[in-house]
Amino acid sequence: MIELPEACVMAGQLNKTVCGREIVSLTMNYTPHKFAFYAGDPADYGGFLKSKSFETAVSYGGMVELRAGDYRLVFSDGVNLRFYGETSRRPVKHQMLIEFYDGTALSGSVQMYGGLWGFVDGDFENEYRKAALEKPSPISSAFDNAYFSCLIGAVKVQKLSLKAFLATEQRIPGLGNGVLQDILWRCKLHPRRKVLTLSTEEKDALYSGIRQTLDMMISAGGRDTEKDLFGQNGGYPVRMSTLHASEGCPACGSSITKEAYMGGSIYYCPECQKLGGDL
Repeated sequence: MIELPEACVMAGQLNKTVCGREIVSLTMNYTPHKFAFYAGDPADYGGFLKSKSFETAVSYGGMVELRAGDYRLVFSDGVNLRFYGETSRRPVKHQMLIEFYDGTALSGSVQMYGGLWGFVDGDFENEYRKAALEKPSPISSAFDNAYFSCLIGAVKVQKLSLKAFLATEQRIPGLGNGVLQDILWRCKLHPRRKVLTLSTEEKDALYSGIRQTLDMMISAGGRDTEKDLFGQNGGYPVRMSTLHASEGCPACGSSITKEAYMGGSIYYCPECQKLGGDL
C-alpha cells in the first residue's frame, strides 16, 4: 500500500501525464468492491468531470489528490493507480477508469480497502484526510525538531512502542508500517522499544532518521516494495522487508528477524537494533 513516498512520487507523475488532458468518460464502481469507499454516489462523478481536465495533482500524507476547478478526486493509500497509453489494454477489473481525449487512460483499483472520493471542495468530511491536510508533513520545514519533540514528549505516548508511536493515531500522516522499518533500522532502534526509554540523543536520531529516510525514498522514486503510476517498482531497496530480509543486515551482516506484532510484521536486526529498556 502506498505511503508518503509513493504518494509524493505519484502526484509528480500524474502532473506530467493526466493533468491537462480532456476527460472523455469516467466509469466508477465497474467492479463492485465491498471495501472500496466513495463520497456520495460514484455514478455522479462523471457528471462533474466529463469534458474537463485536471489542472494539478498534489499529495498529503499517504493520499493523492487530482483537482479540476473546485472538484476533487482523492485516493487513499489502498488505491492502486495506473496510467495507460493509447494502445495499452485496459484492466478487466477496476473501481475507476478515466478515458482521456487523446486515447490515454487512468485506472484505480482496490485490493484490500481504499477510498476513491469525488466531491466539490468543502462538501466532504474525512478524519484521515483532515489530519493529513492539517498536520505538518514530515518532509516539510514545519516538521522541525521542536514540533517532533512535542509529539514524542507527550505524556500519552510514553508507554507506546516506537511502532505504535510512529504508525498509529495519524500522528505522522503517511508514515506507516512499510516505511518505519527502515527508519528504525537506520536509527538502530527496535520497533518494540518504548518511547519512554529513549535518550535525548536517540530521539534526535529518530527525528533525523525520519527526515533522511523519507527523502531517500522519494528521491529514488519510492520503495521497491511498491509500484508507481506505470506499474514499475520504486528504486529504494527496503532493507527491512520481505524482499531483502534474506540478504541479512547491510550494516553488520546478521540475519534479519521477522516477527508478528500489532497486527502486522516487523523486521529488525537483533544486533544493530537491541531492545533494551522495558517492554
